[in-house]
Amino acid sequence: MTFVYTTNLSEVRVLAETQARAAGLAADRVTDFVIAVSEVAANTVRHAHSAGSMDIWSDAGELICEIRDSGVIADPVAAGRQSPAAEANGGHGLWLVYQICDKVELHSNSRGTTIRLHMSLLPSGREAPDSSGPNGVTAAPDVAL
Repeated sequence: MTFVYTTNLSEVRVLAETQARAAGLAADRVTDFVIAVSEVAANTVRHAHSAGSMDIWSDAGELICEIRDSGVIADPVAAGRQSPAAEANGGHGLWLVYQICDKVELHSNSRGTTIRLHMSLLPSGREAPDSSGPNGVTAAPDVAL
């Protein structure tokens, strides 16, 4: 079920935590997942100036959160890939997401931005195969880790 949010990020965090625990994400990674989801959702509020939508599901040994909004990232290949300067006023959130998640897929064009966050449900060192979206569709990312 798609969850739509505008400004209330506490609901986003509660949903992320509930779904992570229900999927069996390791307890020490639940907080990481909530932080990553919250950072991407906050970027929707801060930069896209539109509602965001979020789907969370588990598939093939991983927990996946897909967040979509109508914002456009000017350089999706570089976004979040390098640590921002300590004194920078922005750029820390997406960089942190890349550090926390096992895999991040980011696609942005004139129709909006889609970001998929992947967290393994498997024991450390085992990688899950690629998975499709909540409706069985596999997105073509601009960037995949």
